[in-house]
Amino acid sequence: MADIVNLRQARKKKRRDDAARDAAANRLLHGRTAAEKSKNRLGREIEEKRLDAHRRDAPPESGSDPQG
Repeated sequence: MADIVNLRQARKKKRRDDAARDAAANRLLHGRTAAEKSKNRLGREIEEKRLDAHRRDAPPESGSDPQG
C-alpha cells in the first residue's frame, strides 16, 4: 500500500529546500565572513595611512605666491 502524502506540506518542503539551495549558492558567490570584512577594512586603513605619511605638502596656490 502507498504512503499518503499531504500535498500542501510537500509543496512547502520543496519551496524551503529550493530557497536553502539558492541561499547556499548566493553565500558562495557574494558572502564574506565578518572576519574577512574587518581584515580588509583594517588593511585598507593601514594602506591609506602609509600613503598619507608619504604625501608631500600641497603646492602653494598660484594666487598667493609670496615671491611675486
